[in-house]
Amino acid sequence: MDDKLVIALPKGRILDEAMPLVRAAGIEPEADFDNPKTRALRFSTNHPHIDIIRVRSFDVATFVAFGAAHLGIAGNDVLMEFDYPELYAPLDLGIGGCRLSVAEPVGLAEHDDPRRWSHVRIATKYPEVTRRFFAERGVQAECVKLNGAMELAPSLGLCSRIVDLVSTGSTLKANGLKEVEVIAQVTSRLIVNRAALKTRPVEMTGWIDAFRAACEATNAAA
Repeated sequence: MDDKLVIALPKGRILDEAMPLVRAAGIEPEADFDNPKTRALRFSTNHPHIDIIRVRSFDVATFVAFGAAHLGIAGNDVLMEFDYPELYAPLDLGIGGCRLSVAEPVGLAEHDDPRRWSHVRIATKYPEVTRRFFAERGVQAECVKLNGAMELAPSLGLCSRIVDLVSTGSTLKANGLKEVEVIAQVTSRLIVNRAALKTRPVEMTGWIDAFRAACEATNAAA
């Protein structure tokens, strides 16, 4: 890879919340970044030595952990799932707030008690987090990995329960599901490749401080 500093940003809803902080930190992407029709994934910025890549939220952590990017923004749900030792998360950006929760059909929830579970079969994008959460309570969790449309699993008989991100709960309600347990509160974090922090300490620390200042300014204005 060239010597440019690469920042990995997540596609989707979180990007809309992240960009004001990115810009407040002093990084402005090229005009094509805001073009909804572009198929480009890598963009230049107002800093000749800095590029932004836009990838799936789950992939941000992988790009940064393996050194393909130096900085990134990722939810702590992703960090918990992969648990990469190569990542350092120095700053909670306070954006992308939601929760990782267990949900089941409303009819089942009326008489079900999660405290009595000994074995559960769960559809989720987060098998590692789910297994660890239930193992700590002595519950065996059989996880069926899905990358989306988790809410369909109970109605189609794949699994009675799901673990997924919940924000307003409206998607669960629309699919006849009810949140019964919260595994973790989720926000997005600034993440850093540990090796890059050692080899480029002044530059990396400078950008960590810039994002921290951007967060503090945003909080002060709220």
